Amino acid sequence: MNFHSRLTAEINNNPAIKVTLFITFLIVYLIILAANLGMIILIRMDSQLHTPMYFFLSHLSFSDLCYSTNESIPFYGYAECLLLAVMAFDWYQAISNPLLYTVSMSSRVCFLLMAGVYIIGIVDASVNTILTFRLCVCGSNVINHVFCDVPPLLLLSCSDTQVNELVIFTTFGFIELITLSGLFVSYCYIILAVIKIHSTEGRFKAFSTCTSHLTAVAIFQGTLLFMYFRPSSSYFLDQDKMASLFYTLVIPMLNPLIYSLRNKDVIEALKNFKNIKWFH
Repeated sequence: MNFHSRLTAEINNNPAIKVTLFITFLIVYLIILAANLGMIILIRMDSQLHTPMYFFLSHLSFSDLCYSTNESIPFYGYAECLLLAVMAFDWYQAISNPLLYTVSMSSRVCFLLMAGVYIIGIVDASVNTILTFRLCVCGSNVINHVFCDVPPLLLLSCSDTQVNELVIFTTFGFIELITLSGLFVSYCYIILAVIKIHSTEGRFKAFSTCTSHLTAVAIFQGTLLFMYFRPSSSYFLDQDKMASLFYTLVIPMLNPLIYSLRNKDVIEALKNFKNIKWFH
């Protein structure tokens, strides 16, 4: 029995550990709920944050909320991958073409980009969901996982899952190729644009924004690649549970902190929000 299996057995046999974990996860979830919902409300209420960058950031918070709350097969993972690439493209436009930024990233363009992100995510989730209906379950139908994801479902099946695995590998590889290519190209142009900025303060602000985004990308992409972009022979359920907890709880909790603590506009909007006189 490996370490993860022993740890799982210890948790199942110890009620005190279960209570401790329940309280810990509850606190983390409440932080996620407050931070992401607060970010969405703040962006909606403060007119200074009605820009494309914060429009995409509000959808990132919405995606993180869905990640932590939804128990079914999620489309939010692929949607968030593409959303992070869209955010990099948005910042490239803001840094390289500040005078034409409002034209190149108009409301219509932002809406179409977000519609594309959600449509791709929904189509991918629908394909995987439909393919699971062709599987036969001969034994227990209890999913040994923290939520209803595709790989744990495949482990329950006694029928051939090669088609499902091929679809997962192909779609995830395609979406990752688009995402990573978009990120790489956008940041190449961003770096070139930042180098041309003569103001030290301007460079610092640009790099600060990019650092926040790159931190979120590195954490999310690293976890997602570990989860899905590996052969089924190296799939270990206990390790996968740990990774799932990380990107369904830790990442949604960290994202609002990463973007707010390093963002003067968000901090200023939060101060203004606190100073609002709600009762006269």
